[in-house]
Amino acid sequence: MNAANQTTTNSANGARPTTVTLALVQSTCVEAKEPNVAKAVQRIAEAAAAGANIVCLQELFAGQYPCQTEDHARFDEAEPIPGPTSDRLAAAAAEHGVVVVGSLFERRAAGLYHNTAAVFDADGSLAGIYRKMHIPDDPLYYEKFYFTPGDLGFRSFQTKFGRIGVCVCWDQWYPEAARLTAMSGAEIIFYPTAIGWLPDEKARYGVSQHSAWQTMMRSHAIANGVFVAAPNRTGREGQIEFWGASFVSDPNGNLLAEASHDREETLLVECNLGKVDVVRTHWPFLRDRRIDAYGDLTRRYLD
Repeated sequence: MNAANQTTTNSANGARPTTVTLALVQSTCVEAKEPNVAKAVQRIAEAAAAGANIVCLQELFAGQYPCQTEDHARFDEAEPIPGPTSDRLAAAAAEHGVVVVGSLFERRAAGLYHNTAAVFDADGSLAGIYRKMHIPDDPLYYEKFYFTPGDLGFRSFQTKFGRIGVCVCWDQWYPEAARLTAMSGAEIIFYPTAIGWLPDEKARYGVSQHSAWQTMMRSHAIANGVFVAAPNRTGREGQIEFWGASFVSDPNGNLLAEASHDREETLLVECNLGKVDVVRTHWPFLRDRRIDAYGDLTRRYLD
């Protein structure tokens, strides 16, 4: 840890960091697993050397995005947690003293698979896992074939460098997911992502699609008074051109930093967690929620 990138304040629980540096790792992926995992471990080391406190990898970083086809052979790529790939992330977290968030293709049991984010604290211990709740089924995103919806709910995890929540990709379109994650205590919500343009849509809809993606998550930051961080992959895999553009938003929805569309990058962003309380005090959306009036949100539609 680079002490210059972290300040602390006293609280009832003792000293805690108020300023932390996030690293979002935006990468290309090849077909073989080992080069991708080795690259991720190296990028964690580089981010830590540059002063990062929390490093978040993109969705399913250990391989090329598997869901462009429905192929039973791809289930062989899944691993248990703990497992070989998660153990590599835990070791990297412990070696470099950073929190690591990694999205994995989890084999929970025979025939039961999840898209799961694992959070490792700065000592390498497993702070917890989050299983992706919203599972898409779109052209070239046939995730329902591979992944069972998560059953752990929306969660956050206490780490050395703050309390963080994780949702995954398609979750980012749902205000309910962000709200519940924030209500669990998250100061930062990470969204490991694999999203890109389809070749017959980019020219006409590409700018609008990217704008909607970023705007949606910045709105979650505002509505919940949290930092939002979204690492996305880049490069072309099969028919998808992943659009990169990883970014971090502050609790006011301001864009603090954004990566390029078409290059591998590690985005380093300093965040003052004290801003969460300041923003929530001036924009008291959590205070003014009418929890007595929201029961119908548990219904599919108001017929």
